[in-house]
Amino acid sequence: MTSASYFALVPAAGSGERMEGNGVAKQYLPLNGHPVLYHALRALCAVPRIARVFVVLASSDGEWDRHDWSGFGSKLSPLFCGGPSRAESVRNGLRAIAAQVDAHDWILVHDAARPCLGSWHVEALIDAVGVDDAGGILAVPVTDTLKRGDDDGRISATLPRTALWQAQTPQMFRHGFLRRALEAHPEVTDEAGAMEALGFRPRLVAADPTNLKVTYPLDLQLAGWILQHRGEDQ
Repeated sequence: MTSASYFALVPAAGSGERMEGNGVAKQYLPLNGHPVLYHALRALCAVPRIARVFVVLASSDGEWDRHDWSGFGSKLSPLFCGGPSRAESVRNGLRAIAAQVDAHDWILVHDAARPCLGSWHVEALIDAVGVDDAGGILAVPVTDTLKRGDDDGRISATLPRTALWQAQTPQMFRHGFLRRALEAHPEVTDEAGAMEALGFRPRLVAADPTNLKVTYPLDLQLAGWILQHRGEDQ
């Protein structure tokens, strides 16, 4: 087997329903002078080992061309094949790039709404997974006490947090295995879930809470603060 290459795939076809009252998909919301999506793509493009970054957009996306992506050069490739769910967008993206990658090449799937990813996060994931066919994901151990609620908004149980992790992205798997997993299990909420359904046990690679996902308006403010204090707001 020849040496495997690394590619990133960023599903960005969603509308971000929980970011209320703005009329703009959250990946295009302004964050320190650029769209949220720009910061995620910048981190991935900055990793020398990643050969190309594919961003999966809705076929009707009219916002992409309103922004300047020229700074990423030929390393960035938009794919207008997104679906109504994350899993479908990733699956469509994997299909679209099948002629450009080998089955054993690594695909790092990253949320468009995680703008505070650092290149060091990506390097740590690549190094930790190595050649393990099970792949791996960035994650952080759960530190808060977890409660299960009932339909009345009352606590029904306290859950032990031992050995629990909060999944992040990128999630890194071989193209062939990941495509097969998502074709067989389109109902999953993340790529690791599809791989687990095939019997794989992906590696957990410790990250940190700064790699947050922008879901609510306050998250956008926090992301801006993180990027500014890293000196990444230009």
